[in-house]
Amino acid sequence: MSIDLSVTDGIALITINRPERLNALDTEHYEGLSRAWQTVRDDPAIRVALITGAGEKSFSTGADLKSFIPKPPELAELMLTQKSQLLNRGLEVWKPVIAAVNGYCLGGGMTLLLAADIRVAAEHATFSVAEVKRGVFPANGGTQRIIQQLPHAIAMEMLLTGESIDAATALRWGVLNKVVALPQLMDTAMDYARRIAANAPLAVQAAKELALRSRDLDLASGLRMEQLFLRLLQDTEDVQEGAAAFAAKRKPNFKGR
Repeated sequence: MSIDLSVTDGIALITINRPERLNALDTEHYEGLSRAWQTVRDDPAIRVALITGAGEKSFSTGADLKSFIPKPPELAELMLTQKSQLLNRGLEVWKPVIAAVNGYCLGGGMTLLLAADIRVAAEHATFSVAEVKRGVFPANGGTQRIIQQLPHAIAMEMLLTGESIDAATALRWGVLNKVVALPQLMDTAMDYARRIAANAPLAVQAAKELALRSRDLDLASGLRMEQLFLRLLQDTEDVQEGAAAFAAKRKPNFKGR
């Protein structure tokens, strides 16, 4: 019962390891997940992160309502906006994040998915933000990202009815990149991770940051940011390595500097 984190060849694998509770997250597990995201953000050896749930039934069913609903936090907690930050609650992680959805993706699991950059799901996976059926609403970005990423009518149907959709429907509406059989799930997600990790880390992170910030910028400001970032990257060792590898017709060996 934990949040497991391992790093291999620049790929961080985060596993929500609470299968007996369908990988629901109580306070302890949310804090562990926050620490894991901070490690991904701060460790220069990590180039990309992959998150999944333990077992074959559930990615995550989100907040463990048995522990959260009866015990609301003190009002003073509302002022601690940087405490135990999460990927889907404002923590800035510019390294790419891949989600491998191995079953139920509900509530906070869905809001976590919407904060990931690339999403692969098993065929039996289901998706919902059903908090309105419990007297609350999907927080941690649930009401914000879903309306950005899905067509208005579909997003509102999910938010207001709390009903679920299957993996094929999620793929059709652009929530997912791929749907595969469960035995191929981790291999498919790892293939994405390896291809991303092989690219220039600073360029990858810059591309992600610019793309996400474009949601809040006018076009002129976004174009100017591109110019500034590109100029910074032109002085890196990785740019020189990329050019040398292209000329020599070999794979580049990027260092992230």
